Amino acid sequence: MEAQVDRQLDSVFRPVRTGNAFEETVERILQAIKLGVVGHGDRLPAERDLAVRLNVSRETLREALRSLQQAGWVEARRGRYGGTFVTYRLPAPDVGELRRAARDLGAELEDALTLRLVLEVGAAELAARRELTESQQTYLRQRLADADGASPDEYRQCDSRFHLAIGELTGSPSLAAGIAEARIRLNDLLNAIPMLGRNIDHASDQHRAMTRAILAGDAAAARRATEEHLEATAALLRAFLG
Repeated sequence: MEAQVDRQLDSVFRPVRTGNAFEETVERILQAIKLGVVGHGDRLPAERDLAVRLNVSRETLREALRSLQQAGWVEARRGRYGGTFVTYRLPAPDVGELRRAARDLGAELEDALTLRLVLEVGAAELAARRELTESQQTYLRQRLADADGASPDEYRQCDSRFHLAIGELTGSPSLAAGIAEARIRLNDLLNAIPMLGRNIDHASDQHRAMTRAILAGDAAAARRATEEHLEATAALLRAFLG
């Protein structure tokens, strides 16, 4: 189970590659928080581990964490159970914010939705074709259970973790990272969609169908269920955008 959690961290805490290591380090940590890979109250990986994952110096990482602490995203705690903990909470869904985020994406919105559809449908099909270990199957069931049992405030974080988990189960780090990147492009939009009980129930039914198909090794059914789910989300998004 712990190895699976580590792989989810790997999908967002990837090595920094640009010339400005500080800015990209801040961006990677913010992405992990916004995606819900590390949510409110969670502890970030230990400083040494996180610096290795991001391929940056400890000083660059500390500078990034100090900036995030000053901005109210994280806090440092001392002592035996200390570390850096996430203090940021996702804002309440808001149609005005949804429209602002859509304007920011502009013509890239349909491109981002298409990329997400292709990557996640393919990932579900591939995950269904693999012989998953008992640990991997338990991990997917747990991510599903987390989403099913989530409160409205926690649902978006658990939903994100469920989708990222399917990418991890493909066994392809590049595909898992691609799914994370595609979700990051749409993250502000997805987080701003109002939480309607009927839509959450519908999404949960689709999540369960996706999980059943993957665990049964039914690639065609996994593909259909995932495509139906993502197209429904896209339709809901377009409806709120008018």
